[in-house]
Amino acid sequence: MFSEKTRVSSGISVLDRLLGGLFIGDNVIWYDDAGSLALAFCMNLIQTSQSQNKSIIYVSFDRSPKSLLDMLGPLAESKNLTILDCFTQGKGDGSEIFGKFYEKNGAQWPYQIIKVNEPWKPEKVMDAIYGIHKTMEGDVRFVIESLTGMQDLWGGEDTIRKFYSHSCPRLYDLNTIAYWIIEKGAHSNQLKAHINQIAQVAIDLSIQGDSSTLTILKAEGRNPATQNKPATFSKTGMTIEFADDKSSRKKINIGMRLKELRKKQGVTQADLAKLVGVTPSNISQIESNLISPSLSALLKIAEALFVDISYFFQSHSGIDSRLVFSSDEGITVKFTDLPAKSITGSLLTPMDFEPKAEPYLIEVPAKTKLPSHFFIHKGEEMGYMLSGKLSLTTGKATYTAKAGDVIYLKSEMPSQWVNPGPGNAKLLWIKIK
Repeated sequence: MFSEKTRVSSGISVLDRLLGGLFIGDNVIWYDDAGSLALAFCMNLIQTSQSQNKSIIYVSFDRSPKSLLDMLGPLAESKNLTILDCFTQGKGDGSEIFGKFYEKNGAQWPYQIIKVNEPWKPEKVMDAIYGIHKTMEGDVRFVIESLTGMQDLWGGEDTIRKFYSHSCPRLYDLNTIAYWIIEKGAHSNQLKAHINQIAQVAIDLSIQGDSSTLTILKAEGRNPATQNKPATFSKTGMTIEFADDKSSRKKINIGMRLKELRKKQGVTQADLAKLVGVTPSNISQIESNLISPSLSALLKIAEALFVDISYFFQSHSGIDSRLVFSSDEGITVKFTDLPAKSITGSLLTPMDFEPKAEPYLIEVPAKTKLPSHFFIHKGEEMGYMLSGKLSLTTGKATYTAKAGDVIYLKSEMPSQWVNPGPGNAKLLWIKIK
C-alpha cells in the first residue's frame, strides 16, 4: 500500500524539523527521565492524528481509565480513539474501585474503552491489540504506555524483549506509527541496546537542572544533523516549546491566521460560530486577539475549517519559493452561500501560499441548480471543464460548456449555474488576482 515512505507530522513542528519527520512504519521509543515528559509528545501526536481523521489505539498499563480520560481531556472524546485498558485487571488488581468505572457506564460513548481481562498474559495483550487493529482502516497510530509498566506486570526483561521484538516489526509491516514509552532508569543497558537496534526512532528525554532536553539517538533513514545534539524545551500541559523556537512562536498571530483562513474558505463569522458552538462575537474577539480560544474550541475550529490544529502555530516561511505541492496539501472549501450538497470543492494549493492565481477543483452533481456564482471575487476567473456539462447565465444570456471547454469571466459573474446531467460536472477553476 505504501510503496514509498510516507512522511507525516508529529504535531510539533520543531520536532519534525529536528527529526526529519515521522515515516509511516516508525516505531518511536521515548526514553523518559522523569516518567511524564513523553506524554505531552504523545498527546500532540493524538491531536494531529485526530485532525487528520486517523485511528489511534492507546494501550495503558500504568493509568486507570478514569485517570487517562482526565489527562486526555477533550482528546478522549473522539470516535477515532480507542483505549485498551490493561490497568484495571493488571496493576489495578481487579479492585472494586476501578471496576465501578465500567458499572457506571464510564466506558460508553463517546469513550471507546476495551478492558483486557488477563493483561498479565502477553499473548492476551497481543491478541487484543491486533484484534482492534483489524477493525480499522488506513495508517493507524499507537501510543503504548509503557514498556516499564509491562515489565512491572509481567516480571523480568526477557518477556519485554520478546514482546517488543515481535511487535515492532509487525507494527512496521502494518503501516502504523507507534510511540513506546520507557522509563530509562528502570531497565538494563542490554535491554535498551536491544530496543534501539529494532526501533526506527529513539529519543531521549532528560531533565538537567531547571530545563528539559530532547536528544535524537536514532532516526533510521533520515540521518539528521541534529542527532545526538540535545535541544532544550519547556512543557506546559501538552504545549511543547523549544528554546530555539521561542522567538518565532512570539510572531505567530492566531487571530490573523484564523481570519485569513476563514475568509479564504468563504466562511462567515456567523457560520463558523455555529459550527464551533460559540457566538459570532467570540469568533470576532479571537480574530482580533482580544481573547484566546480554549484548546477544545481551537480543535473544533480546525475541524470546521479542515486544517490540522498545528496550522495555527507553525511557521510557514519559505512556502512561496516552492515549485511543487503534493495533493494532500490542498484543503476542502465551504460554499456557505450555496445550498447544502449542491457543490463541493477544494483549493489545490496550501492555505499559506499566496499565488497570483488560486486553483480549485470543483464538482457539481447532476440535475443541480446553483442560484449564484461559486465565489464573491473582484478579479478575473477562468475554468476548464474536465467532465460533464454546465450552463451559466450572465445577464440575459445563457452559455453551455462541455468537457474540454474553457470558461473565462472578466467582470460579470454568473447569476446561475445548472448541471443538466446526466453525470456530475467537474472543472478546474482559477481565481486570478
